Amino acid sequence: MILHRCFAWSERARPTEPDGPLWFPRIHQGDGRHDNPDVYGCLYVTDREASAVVEQLARFRGQRLIPELLVRRGLTLGLASIELPDRAQVIDLDDPAVLSAHDLRPSLVATRQRDLTQPQALGIYRQHRFAAGLRWWSVYEALWANVTVFERASRRLTLAAVRRLSLDDPAVLEAAAVLGLTP
Repeated sequence: MILHRCFAWSERARPTEPDGPLWFPRIHQGDGRHDNPDVYGCLYVTDREASAVVEQLARFRGQRLIPELLVRRGLTLGLASIELPDRAQVIDLDDPAVLSAHDLRPSLVATRQRDLTQPQALGIYRQHRFAAGLRWWSVYEALWANVTVFERASRRLTLAAVRRLSLDDPAVLEAAAVLGLTP
């Protein structure tokens, strides 16, 4: 499966080096939905390019779309296409049977309360020793699938492509339309 990641990109970095497309940024983790950096690093990826960009631009909802919105930590945002083998086990939190097996409800999965979602992720990580990650729906569009890829799956990932984002990139334009960012 091809997944997409929007991230602060150093074009000089090799794929697995800091600020590269396959780098698991534990040093910057702790506040994310499934972050447990003391145990594992993770990549937040999506099934659609625009969804990955929406995740980065959502905090600017309703503002003007300007170049500075595409910069993090002094680095321009990049958009990577990453391949995870189809046979990789991804725990689907959109599957009622999976939710039931883990005593979860959709509202507990979709909440923004990290004191709930981080322990859920840690429990699933420990219970499913071979799982490459978790799948859940985007809070911006339920038809978009988000995947948290655990660092233990890093060797199974292949970089398909990466590009620097600009204001006229189709994924940026689609994300801007979703978020009401005006040109």
